[in-house]
Parts: sequence; C-alpha cells; structure tokens
Amino acid sequence: MESDTTFRRIKPFGTQNYVAQDNDGSRDRGADNGYNGDPKKKPEVSLYLLREGLAASLVSVFILVLWGLVHLSLQQLVIGKPSGDFNAVRARQHLEKITSVGPRPVGSHENEVLTVGYLLEQIENIRVETAAGPHKVTVDVQRPTGTFSIDFLGGFTSFYDRVTNIAVRLEPKSGSQHFMLANCHFDTVANSPGASDDAVSCAVMLEVLHSLANQSTPLLHGVVFLFNGAEENILQASHGFITQHPWAKQVRAFINLEAAGVGGKEVVFQTGPENPWLVQAYVQAAKHPFASVVGQEVFQSGIIPSDTDFRIYRDFGNIPGIDLAFIENGFIYHTKYDTADRILTDSIQRAGDNILAVLKYLVNSEKLADSSEYRHGNMVFYDLLGVFVVAYPARVGTILNYMVATATFLYLAKKASMPGNGGGRYVRELACATGVAVLSWVVTLLSVLILALLVTLLGRSMFWYNHFYASICLYGAAATGKMVLIHTLAKNLYYGGVRLVELGDLYFDVSLLLWCCSLVWLTQQGLCSAYVPMLMVAFPLATRLLLAREFKNRGASLKYSALYLLGLGLPYVHFMFLIWVVFEIFTPIMGRSGTEIPPEVVMATLVTLATIFLSSFFLHFIYLARSTKWILAGLASIFVVTFLMMSCGFLFPYSASPESPRPKRVFLQHTTRTFHNLQGQVESRDSGLWINSFDYTGIQHITPHIPDINDSIRTICREDRPFCGYPWFLPVKFLSKKNWYLPAPEVSPSSPVEFSLLSREETSWGTVKMTFSVKGPSHMSLYLMPHRGAGFSTWSFGDGTPQFDLSGEYFVFYSRGLDAPSWTFWFEIQPPRDPDPSGPEGMISVAISTHYFFGQDSRTAQLEEVLRRFPSWAFPSSWVSTYDMYRY
Repeated sequence: MESDTTFRRIKPFGTQNYVAQDNDGSRDRGADNGYNGDPKKKPEVSLYLLREGLAASLVSVFILVLWGLVHLSLQQLVIGKPSGDFNAVRARQHLEKITSVGPRPVGSHENEVLTVGYLLEQIENIRVETAAGPHKVTVDVQRPTGTFSIDFLGGFTSFYDRVTNIAVRLEPKSGSQHFMLANCHFDTVANSPGASDDAVSCAVMLEVLHSLANQSTPLLHGVVFLFNGAEENILQASHGFITQHPWAKQVRAFINLEAAGVGGKEVVFQTGPENPWLVQAYVQAAKHPFASVVGQEVFQSGIIPSDTDFRIYRDFGNIPGIDLAFIENGFIYHTKYDTADRILTDSIQRAGDNILAVLKYLVNSEKLADSSEYRHGNMVFYDLLGVFVVAYPARVGTILNYMVATATFLYLAKKASMPGNGGGRYVRELACATGVAVLSWVVTLLSVLILALLVTLLGRSMFWYNHFYASICLYGAAATGKMVLIHTLAKNLYYGGVRLVELGDLYFDVSLLLWCCSLVWLTQQGLCSAYVPMLMVAFPLATRLLLAREFKNRGASLKYSALYLLGLGLPYVHFMFLIWVVFEIFTPIMGRSGTEIPPEVVMATLVTLATIFLSSFFLHFIYLARSTKWILAGLASIFVVTFLMMSCGFLFPYSASPESPRPKRVFLQHTTRTFHNLQGQVESRDSGLWINSFDYTGIQHITPHIPDINDSIRTICREDRPFCGYPWFLPVKFLSKKNWYLPAPEVSPSSPVEFSLLSREETSWGTVKMTFSVKGPSHMSLYLMPHRGAGFSTWSFGDGTPQFDLSGEYFVFYSRGLDAPSWTFWFEIQPPRDPDPSGPEGMISVAISTHYFFGQDSRTAQLEEVLRRFPSWAFPSSWVSTYDMYRY
C-alpha cells in the first residue's frame, strides 16, 4: 500500500527488538502506530504481538465471565434481608388460592364469582383488621359497559358489557383528594391458570394493601387498588374504570403490574409519558431495582406484539404511570404451564418490596398533589446488574452525549494532525478501514441470512427454540468466523506492507468512530437509548488514553490486553444484559408469532447483530494477533458440528420437560359455519375442527402424530366472506395465513347465538341505518365487510366514527360479564352507486362468531378425541365456536 511513509509488517514472532528499514535506508519506528511519531526520532523499541491462543483465551474468558455475571445478577432476586414490611408467604397463599380455581376467562363462574368472592373476602378482612387505625378502606364493585377503538393488532373496536372491577380505596380517615392507582388483573386467557399473568400481581397487591393499611402513621395521599377482571379481553376493564368510575377523577398517577413471562424479576419497561418524577421515585424507593429505558423505547415502537393497561390509562385517562412486568420464561406464558409452583417466593418478595416501597414513597410525596408542575421532560434510566439504577433527565443525557462525541472527535482530530500524517493520510486510512469494517458487517449479515434461508428450506426452523445456545453455535460461529476471515484477508492481502501494531491502533479508532456516529444519530433522534453508545464510547476512549503509553512502548503486551478488557467491562456487561433481555423476549415470541414471520431470519439477524456489536472493540485484536488460523478452525468446527446436528434432526424445537417446557402452541376450534344469501336463506353449512398453528413450523411436527391433520385439508381464504369465512377470535389473520380445517360433526351449544335484524331504514341523507340484536356467549366477534362502492358513515361503537378498515373489513370484539342483556348495535352505510357484478350480492356482509371458552359448551367428543392424540410437547388450546354470515 502506498502512503506518505512506507511501512513494513512486524515479523510474526513474540517480543523483539524491531528496527525496520525504509526504502531510502532510514530506520522506522515500530511502536508509534505510524501516525504520531517524530519522523526524525526513530529509536529501537520492543513490541509485543498477541499469540493466537492467548488472544482467543482472553476474549473468550472476558465474554464468559461477563455473561456469568449477568446470569448471576438475574438469579439474585432479593438483595439483602427483607425488611418484614411485605409478607411474601402470605402473598403466595393468595396466589395459590386464586389459581386453584383454574382458568378464569371473562364471563366464567371462576372469574366472576369465585375469584371476585375470594378477593372481596380478603379485602373485608383487611378492612376489619385495620378499622381502628388511621386509615379507612372503601370497596366498590364496578360492572361497567362501554366501547372504544384501539390500534392494536392492526386496529379494531371493542365493546364490553358488565365486566367486573373491584376498586379499593385506601386513604387517611380525614380523607384525601389525590390518589395513586395500583392496577392488576385477575382474569386469564382460556385454558391457562394465569399464575404469572396476572394472579401473582393481584396477590402482591393484596399484601401491599394489607401492609399500607396497617401503618401507624397516616398516609399523606390515598391509593386506589384496582383488581380488574377483564384485561385479557384487550384492556376492557381498565377502560371501564378510568372513563366511568367517579374515583378515576382523583387519580394522579398509576403503577401497572403485568407479565410477559413467568417469574423472575419484574422490570420497569415503560414510564410516563414524560413526568420524570415517577422514574425518580422508583430510583429512590425501589429496594431491588430493575429498569431500562431501552425496553421502554423498544416496547413503544410496536415491535413487540403486546399491550397493557398502561396504554388505556395513558390514552383515555391522560395520567402518567409506571409499567412493570415479569419477562422471564415467556415460553409458557399463556399456557397451562403458567402455574403458581413456577413462581419463586423470592420473586414475589422482590416484587412486593418494590411496589410497597414505591407506592409508600409516592403517596407521601408532595409532587403527587400537583404533578403537572413536574410533568415536562423524559428520563434516561437503566440499572447495573440490578444493584442500583442510574437515572438523569434526558436533557442532561443530551449534553453528556454530545460531550462524549466531542471528546471522541477531538481525539481523532489530534491524531490526524500529528507529524507524519500530513496531506490527510490518517483521514484516508481511517475512512478506508471504516469501509472495510462496514463491508465485513454487511457481508457477514448477508452470509448468515443465506444460512438461515438454508435452514428454513431444510425444514429445521426453530431448532434453537429448545436449545438456545445452538443458535449461538450455528449463527454466532458463522458470523464470528466470517468477520475474522474478512479482517484476516484484509490484514494479509490488502494491508500487506503495514505493521500490525499500527493496524491494531487504526481499527480501535474505527470502532470508536462507528459507535460515536451511532451516538450522535440516536441523540439527534431524541432517543434516551443513546446512553448505550455513550457508554460504548466513553469507557473505551478513557481506557485507551490511560493505556496509551503502555501500548506505545510495548505494543499488545499481556498487561495492555488485560487492562484493556478490564476497561471495557462495565459497558460490555451492561450491553450483554441488554442482549439477554432481547433474546429472553424475542425467542419465546417466535413461538407465538404466527406462520408468516420466518423465525430463522429473526434469530439469525439478532445473533449476527449481537456478534457485530460485541466484536466491535475486539477488531483490533485480529490485527494485533500473529495469526487467526486456529481461531478460524475452531469456529469452523463448532459450526460444522452444530449444522450436522441440526440437519440430522437432533435439535428438536419443542419439549415437554416438567422443569423447562417448550410447548408448541396450537389453537383448535370445533366450529359450525353457516352462510346466508341476500334472501336470508342458508346458502351453505359445514362443520369441522379449525386448526391454527401459531408458529412458523405449521403442522409439520403434528402430522406424524395425527395423520388426519395434513396439508390436504389446508384452507383457502374466501375473499368474498368476512375474515375469510372463519371464526377469528381476534383480528390476527395477517399473522397466521396457514390454517387447516378437518371435517367434523356439527356443534350444538346449549345456548346458541340469536342474531336478528331489528330494523332497516333509509335516512334522508341517503344512508341506510341497520339495527341488530345479538344474544350469545360471553365472547363474540363481529365482522363487517361493506361491498365495493359501499362505505360506513357512522355506527354505535367507539366515538361513532368507524375506524380501522382492515383491507375493507371491520372487526368488533365483544365480551360480557354475568347477567348482561342482549347486545344491540347499529350502523349507517352508504349504498354503492354502481354495484360490482363480480362481487357478492347486496351492499354489506355481516358475520358473527361465538366462542365458548368454558363450561360444558366448550368441549365436544371430537375435540377430546383429537386432543388426546396430540404429543406431550404440544399445547393445544381448544374451544367451541360458530360462524354465521348474512348478506344485506
């Protein structure tokens, strides 16, 4: 390579007195990185290059130690001895009692009677026990009816009737005008006992209520404890409380307790909007902090297909809050395995300690009375291995980020201005090396994605679902090996005449520059997550400056390498914790993301990106090492062995292990479908088992066990029928386009749906108003499909304006509690001016599906027979449904 000064490589052996000859016969200095030395002063120096085995060992030990620290911190649920204010043993008794009744869908006896009865009994016991104290406890059972629209799962409208809320008001006997709200939900999805989601939170709240009510000193403000009975029905009960309950007007902020996994630590994953005083309260009060603004920004981006009551209180109540959730072991979230015995008592203790301490802090804070004064601004917050939380205002973070970026650019500018770097030589070398680094990333990502495609074509998708580290061994080894190979080729071929020590220094600068660019970009976007690249720039830069003399005098000595890695320890251990969070969330999500998202692409991308980010400040070790051939050989061996195991089927995705189940999720509905024509006559009618696999593997692993379920019975979407003519419980057909329909006898529920058109009238403004009445089970879905040329003008749902047109269809979700009347609704539709002769007759197709989730109506002999044939590693969630379509 030609440059202002001609360089020669250091000979590949250990410590040496190095004296290099330039083309003109003068001596060149070997330890000054080729950029900042005095060209007239070139003394002989001793330099080290890393032995290959030592380099690999140092990096491997560094990564393994930090990964071990991350896992050690996760297992340390409770730090120090409990104060005794929160009794986890009593909370566990509540948890076991609530879950002992089994699944608790909205409308079921278990949810509306047994669980409500138990909660009211325990609340009454607390009220009586604390009657002589300085606080008073008031209980109100609310059964609201309402409707709203929400842009979740593509967007739909929700209608609820007489769902259940138990609101408990704790305040000083003198009364209070300002309240905190603590929210949990006791209902569950069908076929899951819901210990973690969300019975444990309600158990914790009962015990927190008990502790606060027993305080001898009166609270400054009050607390409303809301035990809501309809969250799994897409946030209905919280909407009923915050929009209709008279106590809601006095709520100033809230804490929401949720779950996206089973057990472990509860993490603060979103706060606000704005109101930084809430984060400050958590930081100051929580005894076992666990929080991340990165999680907040990822969750609110919509990448994760989930939502919580936080959204309802924020959007409909306009109040700020803190959202906490259990995130570990999401493989068994919403399954039969979500049982009380899987939640450790220490997990309950830490959650109780935190919630109690934060609530106590907030209700005794003057800020709660006038929170609007402290509203503006966001907070940067993150914990370090659960030991303590770092938090500061976002505006301070912006200043800090730009200070670090400025220091980085000054460092690089100083190197560019050193003697020997005239004519922009250093800038050209830095730009060229940056191009090599970015090219290596792009080529690595593309190569691993091709590998992921090959795995998919081999029919081995999700092999890592039950063997997480197999994904690291396959995709991680491939990504690492590819990058090492590219940089080795660059070192030996492209940089054939440049000393290795100089290259090592240059590629450290490349890593620093790239992280600094990401820091500036994220800061300009206003993202609080910019603190991550700030850490990844500040600590390596400081470490490099402190070790400059050691590197200059001795090169890549053992002392330098060890201290260099030590300086990277703090940002790397935090970054590895974030990587753990990403995989802990997204790996289980791949098991319930439907049939359309290729999981190998997602997993391969995540592993590759993690490898790229983690390897960034190790790049210069490749150039400081004498050789990389054994490293490449080792990575190749790991890759080949893992690939052979995967391709031969030794890595099965699912497991029925009692200790660590990894179930395959399958939804089965025994349904009867009836289609009516424009004259109201039955056009066609059939019955069958409608089967949905909620992961990418479909039924390929089910067919060997149940040969009747195969691709010959795969369905075809009928575009002329609302939602393809099938009884979708939620509007998720875009996630699961592959489903199967096995013929079966008709279902005959004891309380069949009653659907009728009450009236049809033409308005003076040219629309047709149609009013309907429906009486059926606790869960129903209404599908509305105006034909081409027709369109809604108004309806009786939400705010009256039809919302969320899903490719020409509208979805309305209905649920009810006990003793609800018939569901009556109406809409106005503008008839088409020029009807489409090729489309369905009439102006609109209306379909109603019913879902029987509990009781005798939820089971049939055919369902039971098929369920018995499923393998033990599958979790088939089943119920009975009907689908009736009408043309008008």
